[in-house]
Amino acid sequence: MVEPKHPVRTVGRTFEILEIIQELDGAGVSEIAERVDIGKSAVHNHLMTLANHEYVDKDGDEYHIGLSFLGLGAYARNRTPIYDTAQSQVDQLADETGELVNLLVEKNGMGVYLYQAKGENAVELDTHEGKRVQMHCTGLGKAILAFRPQSEVDEILDERGLPEVTPHTITDREAFHAELDEIREQRYAIDREERLNGLRCIAAPITDDADRSIASISVACPVHRVGDERFYEDLPESVLGAANVIELEHNYS
Repeated sequence: MVEPKHPVRTVGRTFEILEIIQELDGAGVSEIAERVDIGKSAVHNHLMTLANHEYVDKDGDEYHIGLSFLGLGAYARNRTPIYDTAQSQVDQLADETGELVNLLVEKNGMGVYLYQAKGENAVELDTHEGKRVQMHCTGLGKAILAFRPQSEVDEILDERGLPEVTPHTITDREAFHAELDEIREQRYAIDREERLNGLRCIAAPITDDADRSIASISVACPVHRVGDERFYEDLPESVLGAANVIELEHNYS
Protein backbone atom coordinates (compact mmCIF):
# COMPACT_ATOMS: atom_id res chain seq x y z
CA MET A 1 0.00 0.00 0.00
CA VAL A 2 1.41 3.40 -1.02
CA GLU A 3 1.24 6.05 1.69
CA PRO A 4 0.45 9.59 0.44
CA LYS A 5 3.03 12.30 1.04
CA HIS A 6 0.38 14.67 2.34
CA PRO A 7 -2.58 12.65 3.68
CA VAL A 8 -5.86 14.50 4.18
CA ARG A 9 -6.68 13.73 7.80
CA THR A 10 -10.35 14.66 7.49
CA VAL A 11 -10.88 12.13 4.71
CA GLY A 12 -9.03 9.51 6.71
CA ARG A 13 -11.25 10.16 9.73
CA THR A 14 -14.36 9.85 7.59
CA PHE A 15 -13.38 6.41 6.32
CA GLU A 16 -12.40 5.37 9.85
CA ILE A 17 -15.87 6.34 11.05
CA LEU A 18 -17.52 4.41 8.23
CA GLU A 19 -15.47 1.30 9.03
CA ILE A 20 -16.51 1.52 12.69
CA ILE A 21 -20.18 1.81 11.74
CA GLN A 22 -19.87 -1.27 9.53
CA GLU A 23 -17.91 -3.24 12.11
CA LEU A 24 -20.47 -2.55 14.84
CA ASP A 25 -23.48 -2.86 12.51
CA GLY A 26 -24.56 0.60 13.57
CA ALA A 27 -23.14 3.03 16.10
CA GLY A 28 -23.94 6.25 17.93
CA VAL A 29 -21.95 9.46 18.17
CA SER A 30 -20.47 8.71 21.60
CA GLU A 31 -19.42 5.20 20.63
CA ILE A 32 -17.74 6.43 17.47
CA ALA A 33 -16.00 9.29 19.30
CA GLU A 34 -14.46 6.84 21.75
CA ARG A 35 -13.16 4.68 18.93
CA VAL A 36 -11.62 7.46 16.80
CA ASP A 37 -10.48 9.58 19.74
CA ILE A 38 -12.00 12.86 18.53
CA GLY A 39 -14.73 15.03 20.00
CA LYS A 40 -18.42 14.29 19.65
CA SER A 41 -19.05 17.51 17.75
CA ALA A 42 -16.43 16.57 15.15
CA VAL A 43 -17.94 13.11 14.79
CA HIS A 44 -21.38 14.67 14.43
CA ASN A 45 -20.12 16.92 11.63
CA HIS A 46 -18.69 13.95 9.76
CA LEU A 47 -21.94 12.04 10.16
CA MET A 48 -24.13 14.93 9.06
CA THR A 49 -22.05 15.40 5.92
CA LEU A 50 -22.27 11.69 5.13
CA ALA A 51 -26.01 11.67 5.85
CA ASN A 52 -26.62 14.64 3.54
CA HIS A 53 -25.06 12.62 0.73
CA GLU A 54 -26.95 9.46 1.81
CA TYR A 55 -23.80 7.52 2.64
CA VAL A 56 -25.09 6.94 6.16
CA ASP A 57 -28.64 6.68 7.49
CA LYS A 58 -29.78 7.63 10.96
CA ASP A 59 -32.05 5.22 12.86
CA GLY A 60 -32.85 6.59 16.29
CA ASP A 61 -29.51 7.37 17.92
CA GLU A 62 -27.55 5.06 15.63
CA TYR A 63 -26.02 5.56 12.23
CA HIS A 64 -25.83 2.85 9.58
CA ILE A 65 -24.14 2.51 6.20
CA GLY A 66 -26.35 4.03 3.51
CA LEU A 67 -27.45 2.65 0.17
CA SER A 68 -25.34 5.13 -1.79
CA PHE A 69 -22.44 2.74 -1.23
CA LEU A 70 -24.35 -0.01 -3.03
CA GLY A 71 -23.97 1.67 -6.38
CA LEU A 72 -20.27 2.35 -5.83
CA GLY A 73 -19.66 -1.24 -4.74
CA ALA A 74 -21.50 -2.71 -7.71
CA TYR A 75 -19.57 -0.42 -10.05
CA ALA A 76 -16.22 -1.43 -8.53
CA ARG A 77 -17.07 -5.13 -8.73
CA ASN A 78 -18.26 -4.88 -12.31
CA ARG A 79 -14.96 -3.26 -13.28
CA THR A 80 -13.12 -6.38 -12.11
CA PRO A 81 -12.84 -8.54 -15.26
CA ILE A 82 -12.82 -11.88 -13.45
CA TYR A 83 -16.26 -11.18 -11.96
CA ASP A 84 -18.12 -11.39 -15.28
CA THR A 85 -16.17 -14.46 -16.31
CA ALA A 86 -16.53 -16.37 -13.04
CA GLN A 87 -20.08 -15.53 -11.95
CA SER A 88 -21.84 -18.28 -13.88
CA GLN A 89 -19.36 -20.94 -12.73
CA VAL A 90 -19.72 -19.86 -9.10
CA ASP A 91 -23.50 -20.15 -9.43
CA GLN A 92 -23.23 -23.54 -11.14
CA LEU A 93 -20.83 -24.91 -8.54
CA ALA A 94 -23.17 -23.81 -5.75
CA ASP A 95 -26.08 -25.58 -7.46
CA GLU A 96 -24.06 -28.77 -8.02
CA THR A 97 -22.62 -29.02 -4.50
CA GLY A 98 -25.48 -27.46 -2.56
CA GLU A 99 -22.89 -25.53 -0.55
CA LEU A 100 -21.56 -21.98 -0.19
CA VAL A 101 -19.22 -21.01 -3.03
CA ASN A 102 -16.95 -17.96 -2.87
CA LEU A 103 -14.86 -15.96 -5.31
CA LEU A 104 -11.93 -14.02 -3.81
CA VAL A 105 -9.39 -11.54 -5.14
CA GLU A 106 -6.30 -10.06 -3.48
CA LYS A 107 -6.00 -6.33 -2.83
CA ASN A 108 -3.13 -4.79 -0.87
CA GLY A 109 -2.26 -8.09 0.75
CA MET A 110 -5.81 -8.82 1.92
CA GLY A 111 -8.47 -11.08 0.47
CA VAL A 112 -11.67 -9.43 -0.76
CA TYR A 113 -14.82 -11.49 -1.36
CA LEU A 114 -15.95 -10.54 -4.84
CA TYR A 115 -18.96 -12.83 -5.24
CA GLN A 116 -20.85 -15.58 -3.39
CA ALA A 117 -23.49 -18.10 -4.35
CA LYS A 118 -25.47 -20.32 -2.00
CA GLY A 119 -26.60 -23.85 -2.72
CA GLU A 120 -29.62 -25.37 -1.01
CA ASN A 121 -27.58 -26.54 2.00
CA ALA A 122 -25.25 -23.54 2.23
CA VAL A 123 -24.14 -22.53 5.70
CA GLU A 124 -24.71 -18.92 6.81
CA LEU A 125 -21.41 -17.22 7.68
CA ASP A 126 -20.03 -13.80 8.55
CA THR A 127 -18.73 -13.35 5.00
CA HIS A 128 -20.30 -11.11 2.40
CA GLU A 129 -19.31 -9.54 -0.88
CA GLY A 130 -16.75 -6.84 -0.17
CA LYS A 131 -15.58 -8.30 3.14
CA ARG A 132 -11.81 -8.24 3.63
CA VAL A 133 -10.01 -11.14 5.31
CA GLN A 134 -6.46 -12.18 6.11
CA MET A 135 -5.06 -14.36 3.34
CA HIS A 136 -3.13 -16.89 5.43
CA CYS A 137 -6.14 -18.32 7.29
CA THR A 138 -8.41 -19.07 4.34
CA GLY A 139 -8.21 -21.69 1.63
CA LEU A 140 -9.00 -18.96 -0.88
CA GLY A 141 -6.12 -16.79 0.29
CA LYS A 142 -3.65 -19.66 0.42
CA ALA A 143 -4.62 -20.73 -3.10
CA ILE A 144 -3.83 -17.22 -4.36
CA LEU A 145 -0.54 -16.92 -2.46
CA ALA A 146 0.70 -20.33 -3.64
CA PHE A 147 0.74 -19.00 -7.20
CA ARG A 148 2.56 -15.75 -6.51
CA PRO A 149 6.35 -15.24 -6.37
CA GLN A 150 7.85 -15.94 -2.94
CA SER A 151 9.14 -12.37 -2.72
CA GLU A 152 5.58 -11.10 -3.07
CA VAL A 153 4.30 -13.58 -0.50
CA ASP A 154 6.99 -12.52 1.95
CA GLU A 155 6.09 -8.85 1.45
CA ILE A 156 2.47 -9.64 2.31
CA LEU A 157 3.48 -11.68 5.35
CA ASP A 158 5.83 -8.92 6.51
CA GLU A 159 2.98 -6.41 6.36
CA ARG A 160 0.03 -8.54 7.44
CA GLY A 161 1.71 -11.16 9.62
CA LEU A 162 0.36 -14.61 10.48
CA PRO A 163 -2.02 -13.84 13.37
CA GLU A 164 -3.80 -16.72 15.07
CA VAL A 165 -7.49 -16.61 14.22
CA THR A 166 -8.43 -20.07 15.50
CA PRO A 167 -6.34 -22.81 17.16
CA HIS A 168 -5.93 -24.32 13.68
CA THR A 169 -4.42 -21.24 12.00
CA ILE A 170 -0.89 -21.64 10.64
CA THR A 171 1.20 -19.01 12.43
CA ASP A 172 4.74 -20.21 11.65
CA ARG A 173 6.25 -18.80 8.46
CA GLU A 174 8.27 -21.91 7.61
CA ALA A 175 5.21 -24.12 8.06
CA PHE A 176 3.16 -21.71 5.96
CA HIS A 177 5.63 -21.83 3.07
CA ALA A 178 5.58 -25.64 3.28
CA GLU A 179 1.79 -25.47 3.00
CA LEU A 180 2.07 -23.30 -0.11
CA ASP A 181 4.49 -25.83 -1.65
CA GLU A 182 1.91 -28.57 -1.15
CA ILE A 183 -0.83 -26.42 -2.65
CA ARG A 184 1.27 -25.80 -5.76
CA GLU A 185 1.71 -29.55 -6.23
CA GLN A 186 -1.96 -30.47 -5.92
CA ARG A 187 -3.35 -27.14 -7.28
CA TYR A 188 -5.90 -26.74 -4.52
CA ALA A 189 -5.85 -25.50 -0.94
CA ILE A 190 -7.60 -26.73 2.18
CA ASP A 191 -8.86 -24.54 5.00
CA ARG A 192 -8.91 -26.82 8.03
CA GLU A 193 -10.99 -24.65 10.36
CA GLU A 194 -8.26 -22.01 10.14
CA ARG A 195 -10.55 -18.96 10.08
CA LEU A 196 -13.76 -20.31 11.61
CA ASN A 197 -14.08 -23.25 13.98
CA GLY A 198 -16.32 -25.94 12.50
CA LEU A 199 -15.86 -24.80 8.89
CA ARG A 200 -13.53 -26.14 6.26
CA CYS A 201 -13.08 -25.26 2.60
CA ILE A 202 -11.58 -26.51 -0.63
CA ALA A 203 -10.20 -23.70 -2.79
CA ALA A 204 -8.47 -23.54 -6.17
CA PRO A 205 -6.55 -20.69 -7.75
CA ILE A 206 -7.69 -19.01 -10.93
CA THR A 207 -4.53 -18.16 -12.87
CA ASP A 208 -3.61 -16.17 -15.96
CA ASP A 209 -1.73 -17.60 -18.93
CA ALA A 210 1.55 -17.14 -17.02
CA ASP A 211 0.21 -19.28 -14.15
CA ARG A 212 -0.03 -16.30 -11.79
CA SER A 213 -3.11 -16.25 -9.57
CA ILE A 214 -5.67 -13.54 -10.23
CA ALA A 215 -8.45 -14.92 -8.01
CA SER A 216 -9.61 -18.09 -6.28
CA ILE A 217 -12.81 -20.08 -5.91
CA SER A 218 -13.89 -22.26 -3.00
CA VAL A 219 -16.59 -24.49 -1.58
CA ALA A 220 -17.17 -24.00 2.16
CA CYS A 221 -19.00 -26.51 4.31
CA PRO A 222 -19.47 -27.44 7.97
CA VAL A 223 -17.29 -30.21 9.36
CA HIS A 224 -20.15 -32.04 11.06
CA ARG A 225 -22.25 -32.42 7.90
CA VAL A 226 -19.76 -33.06 5.10
CA GLY A 227 -17.72 -36.21 5.68
CA ASP A 228 -14.10 -36.77 4.81
CA GLU A 229 -14.81 -38.90 1.74
CA ARG A 230 -16.88 -36.22 0.04
CA PHE A 231 -14.67 -33.39 1.26
CA TYR A 232 -11.31 -34.83 0.23
CA GLU A 233 -12.35 -36.83 -2.85
CA ASP A 234 -15.39 -35.24 -4.48
CA LEU A 235 -15.13 -31.51 -3.75
CA PRO A 236 -11.55 -30.95 -5.00
CA GLU A 237 -12.51 -32.32 -8.42
CA SER A 238 -15.56 -30.04 -8.57
CA VAL A 239 -13.66 -26.93 -7.51
CA LEU A 240 -10.74 -27.62 -9.86
CA GLY A 241 -13.17 -28.16 -12.73
CA ALA A 242 -14.86 -24.81 -12.12
CA ALA A 243 -11.51 -23.02 -11.83
CA ASN A 244 -10.33 -24.58 -15.09
CA VAL A 245 -13.39 -23.37 -16.99
CA ILE A 246 -13.00 -19.84 -15.60
CA GLU A 247 -9.33 -19.78 -16.55
CA LEU A 248 -10.02 -20.90 -20.12
CA GLU A 249 -12.76 -18.32 -20.61
CA HIS A 250 -10.74 -15.53 -18.98
CA ASN A 251 -7.46 -16.22 -20.77
CA TYR A 252 -8.55 -17.29 -24.21
CA SER A 253 -12.05 -16.05 -25.00
